[in-house]
Amino acid sequence: MKKLIAFLLVLFALLAPFNLVAFADEEVFTEEQIDYYRNLGLQGTSVNVYNWGEYISDGSEGSMNVVSEFERLTGAKVNYTNYESNENMYSKLSGGGVSYDVIVPSDYMISRLIDEDMLVEIDWNNVPNIRYIENRYKNLYFDPEQKYTLCYNIGTTALIYNTELVKEKPTSWKVLWDEQYKDKILMFNNSRDAFAIAQAILGQSLNTIDESEWTAAAALLAEQKDAVNPVYVMDEVFNLMESGEYAFAAYYAGDYVLMNENNDNLAYCFPEEGVNIFYDAFCIPKCVHNKKGAEAFINFMHEPQVALENAEFIFYASPNVTVKNNENHSLYKNEAVYPQKMPAGQYFENLPQNILELQADLWTNVKSGNLSLDSEMNNKKIYIESAILAGIIASVAVFKLVSNRKKRKTEDLSDLYEQ
Repeated sequence: MKKLIAFLLVLFALLAPFNLVAFADEEVFTEEQIDYYRNLGLQGTSVNVYNWGEYISDGSEGSMNVVSEFERLTGAKVNYTNYESNENMYSKLSGGGVSYDVIVPSDYMISRLIDEDMLVEIDWNNVPNIRYIENRYKNLYFDPEQKYTLCYNIGTTALIYNTELVKEKPTSWKVLWDEQYKDKILMFNNSRDAFAIAQAILGQSLNTIDESEWTAAAALLAEQKDAVNPVYVMDEVFNLMESGEYAFAAYYAGDYVLMNENNDNLAYCFPEEGVNIFYDAFCIPKCVHNKKGAEAFINFMHEPQVALENAEFIFYASPNVTVKNNENHSLYKNEAVYPQKMPAGQYFENLPQNILELQADLWTNVKSGNLSLDSEMNNKKIYIESAILAGIIASVAVFKLVSNRKKRKTEDLSDLYEQ
């Protein structure tokens, strides 16, 4: 009997770790979901995903590691890399020599990729979870026939501020030009979002094709650089605003909510001049090597459990109805993420090549200081001095011309009298 009890104790001790694992790793997916991904035949393949930083639930702080779960269910390997801006992503793709299966660009960049024939159509038979997407987030303006994209997130830009450093609630983007906040302002480090703020202040269309308007917006950004010396950031904005060192940041409303969790002195507003309303969506680039794996990954990202985990991690509005209508969602009816009344705003559209090149050149000059006010004033001074000099030269020339004419006339009269 004692031997039996001892044997059972040893057996229990050996099996205990497995029991603990079983209880600890509670399965979150249904048998139907597990069977679906297991039977796709992706075992041993690779899926290359190119996404924004901090843009997927990664397993930190008890969240789901979405990539690991996809790998577990499919048997595929995910090679996951990040980019900081649409422009960086486009540069990598257009440069060639890369192979990505899934990318997550924003609306205007999607338009550009479609125009330049850089995307492939999605086979919706392999992405059945499109059924979870709200109808208003299908057939969006940049993909009206729903061929190339599946919406991932929706958001707006916002003005984020530190109530410890800013006593009066701001209402305008113009505060980012206020010299009393010099060295305390964080500005977008991508040209399209930065220009949009200047364009909103100037009352321009964010999609203007008038070169003089882009030049005017650049001059305003140069004025900001001289006045407040902004720090140009992207993902660095989180640590910098959460630290409490900066007064303002122009960034995305969903990210404000995330920052606010770590610093409750932060607040936000939608400036009266309007904001950019944006969409990010899953796409498959022409350089795809594993299209089936890409479509499986896109579909997986809209499984209700996964979509909720991503929304909880990213803090942007999800187009997935199972997330938006979930009362247990921590952002359920959050006004910064799911505002009852959308703020005044504009969408980004793809721009003509000449405008894209102009925008890039102007942005480089703004950041390098070549469009600073001092430079402009020097240029104006040069123009004025040149104009004065030209005027003097012209006056001398006219005087000489008149003198010569008078001289010739006098000579003619003398000849006449002599005759």
